[in-house]
Amino acid sequence: MSRFVEGQDRTQVTLIPECLDDFITEDNPVRVVDAFVQELDLSALGFKGTTPASTGRPCYDPAVLLKIYIYGYLNRVQSSRRLERECQRNVELMWLTGRLAPDFKTIADFRHDNPAGIRNVFRHFVSICRQLKLLSRGVVAVDGSKFKAVNNRDRNFTPHKLAKRMQQVEESIARYMDALDTSDRTQPVDLQAKTIRLQDKLVKLRKQMQHLREIELELAKQPDQQLSQTDPDARSMATSGRGTGMVGYNVQVAADTKHHLIVATEVINEGHDRGSLWSMAQRSREAVGKDKIELIADRGYFKGPEILACEQAGIKTYVPKPMTSNSKAEGRFSKADFIYIARDDEYQCPAGQRLPRHHSSVENSLRIDTYYTSVCPQCPIKAQCTTGQERRVRRWEHEAVLDTMQARLDRKPDAMKIRRRTIEHVFGTLKHWMGSVHFLMKTLVHVPTEINLHALAYNLRRVISVLGIAKTMKAMKLAGA
Repeated sequence: MSRFVEGQDRTQVTLIPECLDDFITEDNPVRVVDAFVQELDLSALGFKGTTPASTGRPCYDPAVLLKIYIYGYLNRVQSSRRLERECQRNVELMWLTGRLAPDFKTIADFRHDNPAGIRNVFRHFVSICRQLKLLSRGVVAVDGSKFKAVNNRDRNFTPHKLAKRMQQVEESIARYMDALDTSDRTQPVDLQAKTIRLQDKLVKLRKQMQHLREIELELAKQPDQQLSQTDPDARSMATSGRGTGMVGYNVQVAADTKHHLIVATEVINEGHDRGSLWSMAQRSREAVGKDKIELIADRGYFKGPEILACEQAGIKTYVPKPMTSNSKAEGRFSKADFIYIARDDEYQCPAGQRLPRHHSSVENSLRIDTYYTSVCPQCPIKAQCTTGQERRVRRWEHEAVLDTMQARLDRKPDAMKIRRRTIEHVFGTLKHWMGSVHFLMKTLVHVPTEINLHALAYNLRRVISVLGIAKTMKAMKLAGA
């Protein structure tokens, strides 16, 4: 008698459910996907192919293809080829599609051709969450993270990287030329094969150098002096401050602080977040459905005009000021040690002296006022203040807005903790789902489609976790999904 757990004989007749519906339990998330998509007006949301042609071969209903993608992204299956296989063998997908099994090209084309429709589906689900009171009272955390594109670092060029690559090729050519000269002088019979190999390598290196010179001409035409050959919109970006980087996109996400639901997304190809605060604030305000919201972001978003635009629109911002003062790093007084007296439009220095405004200038379309005093050379603590003739303090004409925001931030010391526990969870989950190769699509037109699908799947899973399967399905129908 065997001591192992034994299975059934493969030839044994098995009694299985007579219909597919019996395979799908009532608490299966696939029923939520079906209920959600069934209530959507895909034509109004901007999907193509909602009205079939009267002649020719019948096409697939866009609702079926949307169900396939939502299910796939819920279960970490983003590839169209893998989705094709799953449609043929996965009982849940068979139930969801009515045993339809589109080929991978049809599945891929649906995602490629409907970026606007998929974006609108994500926004529609956010509005459902708003109707269900799952969002907070307008408190949103914003952050950006780098995601890999379909373009490795070897096929991304900057002037510095190209010059370094060309130098390496030139050094290799010189090294092989020296070896070839040595081989020609000695002329032993047993080195003839080596000479042929060296000549072949020289031919390949010269072709490579010619290719690099062609790239140099293309690179000169790029406005930002960067060229990506596989994905033209992808850009090389530094990551984590370790001197390393990746070729990818900067994904901006705004998440509600109550249940960590994603309310807005944006994809840019800039390596920093400084120009994204106002755009994300607008998207978040529209998604939350409130005119006045609170926006929490990290130091990377600190930019005066962006903060000013938010404040003028009634959006309260919480953005810490970057610690970039050279004076503070070198042990001298920083600008924060100087007190601005608005009544007199003067600064008071740590020694008690007044610094009046002397002149103004315009830098990058911003008016900057300069304050200083002529008594600095006689000050006993001048060495702690400046190494120059006098200490000059510069002030932006709208810096009062930044001061107001800093005072607001001081009154809310846990703002950064709220931001971190809200948004870091979102990015950690998304990158875990996406795997090592983040994006499957290319260019700024199509990459946001993937992010919207991931955000939709993330929100759907969060809502199921909060409400449960039964309540979520009921909510989809009552909300007029």
